[in-house]
Amino acid sequence: MIIAPSLLAADFGRFAQEAARADRTSAEYLHLDIMDGHFVPNISFGPAVVKAVRPAFTRYLDVHLMVSKPEILFDPFVQAGADGMTVHVELGNAVNALLWKIRSLGKRVGLAVNPPTNITAVKPYLSQIDLLLIMTVNPGFGGQPFIHECVPKIQQAAAWRKELQLNYRIEVDGGINDDTAEECAAAGADTFVAGTSLFQHRNLTAAVNRMRRRVDVASQSLFPT
Repeated sequence: MIIAPSLLAADFGRFAQEAARADRTSAEYLHLDIMDGHFVPNISFGPAVVKAVRPAFTRYLDVHLMVSKPEILFDPFVQAGADGMTVHVELGNAVNALLWKIRSLGKRVGLAVNPPTNITAVKPYLSQIDLLLIMTVNPGFGGQPFIHECVPKIQQAAAWRKELQLNYRIEVDGGINDDTAEECAAAGADTFVAGTSLFQHRNLTAAVNRMRRRVDVASQSLFPT
């Protein structure tokens, strides 16, 4: 199980310090939401922020590109220190080329799907990816409530992973707190992006550990030892 605090919920005036705070926890990933104001109705941050937090977070920088033209940003994010990049299946005919380009840059390949999009849209690409990100809110803003109707998508993604004998991670993002993370883990998710529910706590280490305990227990019902 991987816990990924989301920098979108951190103090924007202290990015490096907030990344260092996450680095002092057991969190494996730091998640960075990149928004262009076109693909989603908000603007967040770009490669300069990734570059700023790279020295502060010593593990995996998980870059989620909620943008209309991600191909123009791949090189800048690689140079800034991204470890993996995720693009959206909603980009349609461009998806194949985008996944290939990320792989050619030596980075882990992610594909995201939004709540209104049928999960079948991602199936043709599953053998090409390292991570499937199932959005559990409509992307664009932090702090939204979890959409429980997305849980069957997690179950389907887990079923396909087993059926096709693949090993992509199933990541969830949006309204993830201890309770919803547990629900997603029981459905088959193994990577949990959480913003407000983690960064709001003074003791981020305790918050990460508490979420990890909840998802570990929930996953045992799915994968009993």
